[in-house]
Amino acid sequence: MAAVATCGSVAASTGSAVATASKSNVTSFQRRGPRASVTNDSGPRLVSIAGTRPSVRNGQLLVSTGLPALDQLLGGGLAVGTVLLIEEDKYNIYSPLLFKYFLAEGIVNGHTLLVASAKEDPANILQELPAPLLDDKCKKEFDEDVYNHKTPESNIKMKIAWRYQLLPKMEQIGPVSSSRFGHYYDASKRMPQELIEASNWHGFFLPEKISSTLKVEPCSLTPGYTKLLQFIQNIIYEEGFDGSNPQKKQRNILRIGIQNLGSPLWGDDICCAENGGNSHSLTKFLYVLRGLLRTSLSACIITMPTHLIQNKAIIARVTTLSDVVVGLESFIGSERETNPLYKDYHGLIHIRQIPRLNNLICDESDVKDLAFKLKRKLFTIEDWRKSLWSFPNLKI
Repeated sequence: MAAVATCGSVAASTGSAVATASKSNVTSFQRRGPRASVTNDSGPRLVSIAGTRPSVRNGQLLVSTGLPALDQLLGGGLAVGTVLLIEEDKYNIYSPLLFKYFLAEGIVNGHTLLVASAKEDPANILQELPAPLLDDKCKKEFDEDVYNHKTPESNIKMKIAWRYQLLPKMEQIGPVSSSRFGHYYDASKRMPQELIEASNWHGFFLPEKISSTLKVEPCSLTPGYTKLLQFIQNIIYEEGFDGSNPQKKQRNILRIGIQNLGSPLWGDDICCAENGGNSHSLTKFLYVLRGLLRTSLSACIITMPTHLIQNKAIIARVTTLSDVVVGLESFIGSERETNPLYKDYHGLIHIRQIPRLNNLICDESDVKDLAFKLKRKLFTIEDWRKSLWSFPNLKI
């Protein structure tokens, strides 16, 4: 009887709800909007972090790489808790620029930075960050790069039309503000000093963090990797990026940048010998690092000279332990440097791996043949096959 009574009360309440809805001409079944306040540490509160947005595919929280065209190729941005591996170009000219874009985007959005290097003092790296483009300067600089490039007048209109046709997918030019996801930067200018001084950043310069008398047990990580992991772990725990301790200010993102990882400067010998004594040290480091990222509000970018690693098995393991892998191939010193097909570009960009996050498939760009160029101020990514319009009879 109790069950019947309960069902009857539910039916009565449902009937009254329908009657009320019919009077107000509004259906009783309405979509629930996001709650204004959430007491736990998950859900909509993460979306309120400056410089982030949820993925439209899987709801994963995303941050910008600092290059909107690359964000689009990665499915909207770099997911929080993941590692972006940049395979350095042969002469290490363009990979440091992507590294600085990532850090500059963090400063513009007020994120906390952790910069690690064995080659250059992190303070000097921050002084070389590109300046953000403001208001309508972005579109103006974009147009100037097109017109100042040596191109026949008959092809200028076609070139501009093609580039603006590609903008919605690759590079959508627009006003820049701190609340916008993804900004554009002027590579010919440096970020204002007041922005750098107002930012919260931590530097790890290997020569200052490690002593020559440090003893390391066999079969363990190299001293440089050990110190770096300890440093990253301390920052994550002490500043509350893992959620165990409430952050002092508004919830924030930790952007980690590691430069030239795997090079001999880090004490690793994988670039010097095919089967070195520390062949597993790098993979162990990445395994532990990814565990730290998965449990914290952080994202990491790593540049690595993979072209110097002689053991291809190590490269395969490094790729597996990274979430996103992007390779840069410079035309300097190669046959493509004098090839008329690539005369407008400085190299190729290869999207080698994109993660499957909360989804059975990964996002893939519609454009496969991608090239990059650095003209005066802007680093752009384009489809190099548009050059075939100038060579209609050329076979490839």
